This record gives sequence, structure tokens and C-alpha cells, in this order.
Amino acid sequence: MPGKRGNNEGSISKRADGRWMARLTLRDGTRKTFYAKTRQEAARLLASALRDFDKGLPIVGEKQTVAQYLTTWLVTIKPTLRESAWARYEELSRLHIIPTLGALVLSRLTAQHLNALYAQKLEEGLSPSTVNYIHRTLHKALQDALRADLVQRNVADLDTAPRKAETKIEVFNAEQARIFLEAIRGDRLEALYVMAITTALREGELLALRWQDVDLNTGFAQVRSTHRKMKGRFIINSPKTARGRRKVALTTIAVEALKQHRERQQVERLEAGLAWHENDLVFPNELGERMNGITVYCQRFLPLLKRAGLPPIRFHDLRHTSATLLLLQGIHPKVVSEMLGHSTVSITLDLYSHVLPDMQREATKALDKLLGD
Repeated sequence: MPGKRGNNEGSISKRADGRWMARLTLRDGTRKTFYAKTRQEAARLLASALRDFDKGLPIVGEKQTVAQYLTTWLVTIKPTLRESAWARYEELSRLHIIPTLGALVLSRLTAQHLNALYAQKLEEGLSPSTVNYIHRTLHKALQDALRADLVQRNVADLDTAPRKAETKIEVFNAEQARIFLEAIRGDRLEALYVMAITTALREGELLALRWQDVDLNTGFAQVRSTHRKMKGRFIINSPKTARGRRKVALTTIAVEALKQHRERQQVERLEAGLAWHENDLVFPNELGERMNGITVYCQRFLPLLKRAGLPPIRFHDLRHTSATLLLLQGIHPKVVSEMLGHSTVSITLDLYSHVLPDMQREATKALDKLLGD
């Protein structure tokens, strides 16, 4: 039978199943209900809720675990995200967050729990960048929980997540770039390398490029998609931001390389016959199918650099080389930023801060020339 209401405890009653129920009515008329095995536990939950209520904090329940919340959260956000982004959240939650924090009650999660998780993952050998992604996953999940009044605050705002490791940018100087262009002459993927070093397109953008997106008469290419390999299969995504969907001007050497590449591809199409898969890709493999970026890098790009006596940079560093050379030639950072597809010019300036001292030196020389004797 219902229990008697205690002094200053609010509404507490005993259910027919033997559990105790504490209930609090909010200003808007909605009710928050808490369940406990004993009357004392129900009173404690209600007292805690009353304190939060008096402080103007959201009233949250204490039953949902981190694992339960993340499982539901992943289902809820899936329609709103790119497939690759969702897969990253799901993988980090399943492999790293839930096994360690999953049994904890969501509303009792603290910054100490998060910091302990990060320290454990670093101890296990995960890179600071990966641990930083774990932190970003938790921050987004807890921010959504905060909006749903499931937690009182986002404790990921309070922790000390490891900083993402900065990737050192290795670029060719102008002389090395010329050696590179000479070394790739006649290579099956010459046009791919020329495009990378002259347009600053990403590898995924180049490998997803279709002939319908390239106009060799006007000398422009339209970036509409990017591709990556995920869970053993290739997926096509639109660029992350509106700035990523962009029109890029082609250099004369890029146009000529593409013309020769198209002729070579036509020969490959005829030789392959029925084995050819028509996907309209500018840079497919010998059968018209999508190329694997890792294969391109390991089996084609690195051996080419070795033969040319050039340092073993990443394929992505051709993009950095393009941007660096443009900035050193005095091209306005805003223009370079638009070519790169960055959402803001500040991203470009932060990424290529190594170029700024040389740019400042050229600026002072220009002022000396203008104002000096």
C-alpha cells in the first residue's frame, strides 16, 4: 500500500511490485519519476532532484547507462550524418567507449571517468589523434544528451583530452616540383599527379572525378564528390562543406595531361573489351573500376619518387605543395583557400603558417622598394 509522505521529501509512495516511487512535479506541469528498492533510496533521489530544481538545473533520471544511451544515440543520428562520419562514431563507441564506460550510469558520468578512459587508451598504444577522436565522439553524444535533458552538463567540456597530433607538412620546393613533373612524364598516372600538384585537389576528390565534371575546352573541373574505402568497400560522399563543392581552374599543363590521359584510357577501354566497367571515372584502374588510394601510393607513387631521387612524401603532400607554391608566388590566401575548398581562409593561414615568414619578407622588400631611396 502507498507509503506515508515524509516531511520535506515530496511525493513518495510504494508500488504494488514492491518498489518505491518518488515523484516531482515541475513548473510546466510535467512530472519526473524515480524508482528505488528502498524508501531511503527514493528519498535520496527526490532530495537530489529538488536541489537541482532549486538551482534551475535540468532534472535527470539515474537509470540509463552510457551503453544504452550511445546505442540509441547512434541509431538516432545516423540519418543526419555522412556514412563515413557515422561509421567513425559507431566504431569508436563500440571498440573503445562502451567497453570501458558502458556500465556507468549516464547521469553520473564525470570528467574523471573520461580522463581515465583517455589515459587507458594512450597506455594501450592508441595515437593522440585517435584518442582525440574518441573525445570528440563523446562530446557530441553528451551535447545531444544535454539538449534532451538527460544530463545536467556536458562533462566532456571539463576534461583534458589529449591534443590531436599535428601532422608535419612535407612539401616540394619549386626545383623539386619541376623534377617531379619531369619524372612522371609518360607515366600512366601522369595526369593524376599533375592535377594533384597544380589544382590542390584531395586524393579522394581526384579518384572520384568524372569526365562529365571536366571541361577541357574552358579549362575547369567541378568537384562534386569524394570517395574513400570503408569496411572493405568504396563509398562516394559529397564534400563535407558547401565550400568543398567547388569549381577549380586547370593549368595548361593539366589540360594537356588530361587530353593525353583520355586518349590512353580509350586504348585501355578497347583492349579490355567486355571486361571494362564504364563508370565515367577520370582516374580508374585498367578495367575502369575505382582505384585504391593505398595501392596508388605504395605501388606507384613511392617507387616513382625513389627513382627520381625525391624525398618520400605522402600523396596528400602534393596538395600541400600546390598551396605552398601558390602562396609563395604572392597569390592571395583567399584565392588559395577557395581552391583548397577550406570553409574559412583562417584554416588556410593556420595550416600554411610555415609560409608566412617568407611572405612577410617579400612584403618588407616591396615596402623598401616603394618607400626607400
